[in-house]
Amino acid sequence: MDFFEAVEKRRTIRDFENVEVSDSVLEIIIGAAFKAPTNDHLRDWHYVIVKDKAVAEKLLGLVPKTFSKDELKALFRDWNLTDGLQQDCYSDACPKQYRMLFEASAIIVPLLKQKTDILRPENVSHLNGFASIWCSIENIFLAATAEGLACNLRIPLGDEALRAREVLGFPSDYFMPCFIGIGKAKKDAVLVKQKEINLKERVHWNKF
Repeated sequence: MDFFEAVEKRRTIRDFENVEVSDSVLEIIIGAAFKAPTNDHLRDWHYVIVKDKAVAEKLLGLVPKTFSKDELKALFRDWNLTDGLQQDCYSDACPKQYRMLFEASAIIVPLLKQKTDILRPENVSHLNGFASIWCSIENIFLAATAEGLACNLRIPLGDEALRAREVLGFPSDYFMPCFIGIGKAKKDAVLVKQKEINLKERVHWNKF
């Protein structure tokens, strides 16, 4: 698949077919992650791939399985989500947070060596490692698209990252930025309408 075609087709998917993704394809996708730019040239990243449903159930034990309409309204209010397309996206995403991961063919957990306090950085440079692994995550999304697959992600909330550390056994000096669900999109998977961006309004030449 052409690069720009992959960029165009990449969409967050939360509805998957019950189809296994082979280990070899997952390794190709993770290989693409290691081609991402990194701040220190070391790419001190690890990726845990969970395909065993018993492990996935333990891993996701703290992720809410339901999300009521009242909770959704409160979220819109508390987060000041007033845009219609934004609300449509959250209306689809919030109730699916557990099953979009559990029903995926695999869950990928990226990890980066934590050399600074990411949650309490002293300066912007202390976030360089955190920024780098997100470049690798985007490569995962694009590589999955090129392989005819799709992804979603969840930022861990509350004690979800601690639970992940307990279940997966990764060292205390590694930081988990997200869960990634990966699989074959259902034919009727929900595709939330994207907000159209006018490049002429967003691109500035030489000054803002």
